[in-house]
Amino acid sequence: MGSTNRRPEKRHPLDSATLVIAQRVLAARSIRGAARDLKRAPGSVAAAMARLEAEISVTLAERAGTGMVLTLEAQRLAPEIEKAAAIITEMLPEAGRRTVSLDALWRFAEVVEAGSVRKAAQRLDLGQPQLTRQLAALEGVVGAPLLERGTAGSRPTAEGERVLALVHELEAVWARLSRAATDRFRKSAATVRLGSVIPLGYESELARLLADLTARWLKARPRQPLFVSSTTAEELLSGLKGGRFDAAMLDVETVPPEYEARLIYWSPLALVGTQAALESAGDLGALLTSMPIAVPSPKSGLRQAVTRYLDATLGEAQREKLTLIEIDSIPVIVNLILHHGFLSVLPEASVSNIRGDLGRVPLGEEHALPLRLVWPPGGGRSVGEMMLALMDGA
Repeated sequence: MGSTNRRPEKRHPLDSATLVIAQRVLAARSIRGAARDLKRAPGSVAAAMARLEAEISVTLAERAGTGMVLTLEAQRLAPEIEKAAAIITEMLPEAGRRTVSLDALWRFAEVVEAGSVRKAAQRLDLGQPQLTRQLAALEGVVGAPLLERGTAGSRPTAEGERVLALVHELEAVWARLSRAATDRFRKSAATVRLGSVIPLGYESELARLLADLTARWLKARPRQPLFVSSTTAEELLSGLKGGRFDAAMLDVETVPPEYEARLIYWSPLALVGTQAALESAGDLGALLTSMPIAVPSPKSGLRQAVTRYLDATLGEAQREKLTLIEIDSIPVIVNLILHHGFLSVLPEASVSNIRGDLGRVPLGEEHALPLRLVWPPGGGRSVGEMMLALMDGA
């Protein structure tokens, strides 16, 4: 009657209600909706979700306006959480109102496996009175005796056999959830995470730099994976501050003083449009105000550079006539230029080989876009310096 899974040692033990609450939140896709269904305070429901997320090292839901959106990991794990909640509901007659720690369930199964409370307490390195009190509390929640105690030891009652079978089912579900969290922690602990602004095409300087760096990293540190993720400059700075990135490639003019940085290169910018549009324009100010301009969002370093260029080139009256369309996708911007009469400001290297009818007007060195490797001081410094050494050794 022994379990095939050893009881997990818990540093932050959850209770049965946490899993039931989390399942209801995922089903309702709402903290408040689940709170109404369970007749609980929204704060206690949110706290239960936070406990489970911390225990399995996964963000399950994110705020979206006044509602919430399930993460992809939540959608993958939802069936397991639903199984756990169903098992708990079948095991405990008042699962929605009363709760027990998962440790109490694992320890009940340990007592049955050991054959006595005394032997189980020794295995678990617990005091026998403490384990006895925990089992009594569990029986109180279940509403029936779970063990028959005698001189030969302890054996489960009929109700104990029923609960034991459900505990084994719950152990298997929890082992799958915990295993996924352990794998994620082990991988994230060993992986170096490099964030980068989004490369502007596969032939761009940044795309080649990242590919070269990744290949050299693999040769130099084959047992330490490098994870590269591209997003906006604003989100990269947030990721550095929150510890989601160990270093980042940023195209910002100034770096916050709390970080260390190294300039990698300057990327010349150009006003980009069709050859016909640029050749027909007599006055640059008239051209910029007569055609829509596709630009990235203000979260990007490139957009900040575009704004500085427009402010330096146009007067106030001309700036009020601008038509700016925000598009965080360079391929879409290029299509707008080629087929819909838009202008844009882009790095010259990213558009030099696209098509012969794509024209550009260089903006000069004063409007070049910097690319810097940025990392936090202290622990992150070695990562930044390792990357610099690999790039310098090219």
